[in-house]
Amino acid sequence: MLLRRFLAAVLAPLALLAAAAPARAEVVKTGHIEVELVSQETAAVPGSTVFVALRQKIQPRWHTYWRNPGDAGDATKIVWTLPAGWTAGDIVWPTPERVRVGPLQDYAYHDEVLLPVPITVPASAKPGQTVTLKAAAAFLVCEEICVPEDAVVTLSLPVVAGPAQPDPKWGGTVAKVLAAAPKPAGLKATWKKDGEILKLSVTGPALKGADFADAYFFPYSGKAIDHAAPQAIERGPEGLTLSLTAGFDFGPEATEAPTELSGVLALKGGSYEITATPGETPAGSVGLGSLPAAGAGSTGGSQASGGGDAAASGLAGGLPVALLFAFLGGLILNLMPCVFPVLSMKAASLAAHAHDAGKTRVQGLAFLAGVVATFLALAGLLIAVRAGGQAVGWGFQLQSPAVVAVLALLMLLVALNLSGVFEVGGAVQGAAGGVAAGSGLAGAFLTGALAVIVAAPCTAPFMAGALGFALTQPPAFALLVFLALALGFAAPFVILAFAPGLLKKLPRPGAWMDVLKHALAFPMYGAAAWLVWVFSQQAGGVALALLLAAAVLVAFAAWAYGLGEARRFVGKSPLVAFGFALVGLAGGVALTIGALKAPAPAASGPQTAELAGRGLVAEPWSPERVAALRAEGKVVMVDFTADWCVTCKVNEKTALGGQRLADAFKAQDAVLLKADWTRRDATIAAALAEHGRAGVPLYLVYPKGGGAPVILPQLLTEGLVIEAVEKAAKG
Repeated sequence: MLLRRFLAAVLAPLALLAAAAPARAEVVKTGHIEVELVSQETAAVPGSTVFVALRQKIQPRWHTYWRNPGDAGDATKIVWTLPAGWTAGDIVWPTPERVRVGPLQDYAYHDEVLLPVPITVPASAKPGQTVTLKAAAAFLVCEEICVPEDAVVTLSLPVVAGPAQPDPKWGGTVAKVLAAAPKPAGLKATWKKDGEILKLSVTGPALKGADFADAYFFPYSGKAIDHAAPQAIERGPEGLTLSLTAGFDFGPEATEAPTELSGVLALKGGSYEITATPGETPAGSVGLGSLPAAGAGSTGGSQASGGGDAAASGLAGGLPVALLFAFLGGLILNLMPCVFPVLSMKAASLAAHAHDAGKTRVQGLAFLAGVVATFLALAGLLIAVRAGGQAVGWGFQLQSPAVVAVLALLMLLVALNLSGVFEVGGAVQGAAGGVAAGSGLAGAFLTGALAVIVAAPCTAPFMAGALGFALTQPPAFALLVFLALALGFAAPFVILAFAPGLLKKLPRPGAWMDVLKHALAFPMYGAAAWLVWVFSQQAGGVALALLLAAAVLVAFAAWAYGLGEARRFVGKSPLVAFGFALVGLAGGVALTIGALKAPAPAASGPQTAELAGRGLVAEPWSPERVAALRAEGKVVMVDFTADWCVTCKVNEKTALGGQRLADAFKAQDAVLLKADWTRRDATIAAALAEHGRAGVPLYLVYPKGGGAPVILPQLLTEGLVIEAVEKAAKG
């Protein structure tokens, strides 16, 4: 008995200390957010409910999303791993902010947000234990572009028998979030459709005498209303009526209109959960006049303009300067290594019709049409994908193994046609062989289209700033910039097509043209080999083997087709040859599909340092690594590159691969970091956008002692890089 009293006397104060001790959690940094779990109370009591909140401290000007993100975005998701018997409820969502991004209206959170979740503690939980609550959180964080990030966070909570104390650091904050969160308040809500307008009426004691200025309805369904449309406000003695523009759920496309309209009514004095049912507009919700419509602006001040001004993109002068830079960038793009293989098709086309002014002019216009149509199509797709919340940039198509595989096989077919393995007759003029030969309007058009697809991954001088500006603008302005880029890219070929004096200096058509045509096949073979190598970097060895086998079958199909077309097969009948061609082509397609479905190479975590050249060693890039090196007082150069960017590879061999540069880096205590964008990487896309760029290459040199990085030109020389590093070392 005495022992029991002694233990009780000793353990009771310890239990009280445990109940008062703060819960333990670690902060996880995801790139743009600091994430942790925080608790309302210091401990968990068996049979009770404790609120644990996911805290997001968001980087300035960035935001995450509410349960309904609005026109674009994605809500934060949490997957819990809890001890046996413990259960997690739904997130208690605080009232969001309205963020206007161009024509879109999103519902989001800035700066800091706590997302409380009720955790039910089982009655069987044993006091004296310490449990670990684990949450895997995934969220989309956006500014001018969006980056998907995730974190695994934990919280250790002691289990105590007596009442738990409020957490001294976060208990009050969590309690305030819970108190301010939208709740039902006995309000009566009805909706009535009038044409394209939904009349949402809300009445009840909580609304009598309330301030309805800037009242706003946040629907739980993403398709209930047009989020970007203003919400007109009518006041009444007992409530208000909002005029909402109906969305898909209430439109003619919907198979069945919803019977309820649920969401949050936000006022200056508080927020309320409501569920409206069909009904007439009650007299108490109207009659006292109207107020300015809510929703025309943005409560997210940093996003009100959508980041559309020139200063935000780093391009002074706005749209006129962007158009000029885009045109000049398009001109220079013709000299970039990316376009060299396609120049062979242009050369073959010019040589074939050098002495026919009419045909060359028509082909010039057809080539222009192909370039413009493809540039605008890629730009439109890029704008649409980014508006949908994806972090992509210029050249995004070559981040897809499927696109790379198809282009590799297409380049192979073009090369085989130039080599004379098969010819394309009039019935199928304009296919791959027609592109290579450049004959006919379809051939010229497709030549322009293919030139753009292959050239797009590169960014030329002047072009980078113009594209960075374009992707911060409304779609109409962005498309104007891409149109200027297309016109600049097509200008040299079109001007040459309309300059018969220059073309007449070429010899008249003859046997030399066949020799030229066969010689020009080899750049296309090189392009096909380069694309296959890019595919291998993206998809791995198994997929590469399947793609190579597909290439053999496609080449066999082209050869068999050529035999059949020339009627050189057994019995002089082309049917057997065409049959072989069809079988070979089908096999190539099947193997290509198999290559795309092959398992990708497994990620092996942080990579070891890799050689950028003969002597200079590049470390893998990350924002955290940049910050750490700068904190150590080192000069840092970042190489944003990709395996499909030929200009990047040329720079690596000519400017970044010499021993002289490696010695300069060592002498200045500088470090080279490599940001590889071969595969889609949202963090790299965000870093590019931060510096007003939409694609690679991008080269940054961070000076010693702090300060903004220096952006180097897209075309490097060893001397230029050494000079930049030495200057950065002086601070």
